[in-house]
Amino acid sequence: MSDEYFYGVTLSSSHQSETWDPEAKADYPRSNKLLIRTALLGPDAKPDELNVVQVETMCLQDSIKIPVAILKVGETRQARLDIEFPDAPVTFTLTQGSGPVHLIGQHLLGALVEEFEDMEEMEEEMLDEEEGDDSQFKDEDDEDGQEGPKSKKSKMANNAKGKAASPKKNAKK
Repeated sequence: MSDEYFYGVTLSSSHQSETWDPEAKADYPRSNKLLIRTALLGPDAKPDELNVVQVETMCLQDSIKIPVAILKVGETRQARLDIEFPDAPVTFTLTQGSGPVHLIGQHLLGALVEEFEDMEEMEEEMLDEEEGDDSQFKDEDDEDGQEGPKSKKSKMANNAKGKAASPKKNAKK
């Protein structure tokens, strides 16, 4: 069974830090993933004040602290983040400014985490195919069995420039 929940937190001068750690709670025994989509500066934020949101999480072997959003009234009221956190805990801190800064995203549970990852892989494969696929000429090359490194390289060079392969180059007589 899989579930998807809305996730939102507001950071301000009175609530500067929030930790996402569902693994510490018995309510969430399955795999978890946090997706943060957007950081929004609240309408009552002070003009000319920088609001800096920092995240602390685990990377490969160590923890890392890094700013993920810098917001200012009149310049940047929102930032699209699209950051994934597959491992808990994750701590968000308002390191500068008084906010309020709203972080919005989704908390994925169980099989939905795997489904989401599979969907991402499919999207990447589709993008790769669109970028490097000359499907209209593929059958001709496959029939002759002459698809070698040289012809692949010329196709890739043409696609890298945003041009379709020329039918004259790939047509077999």
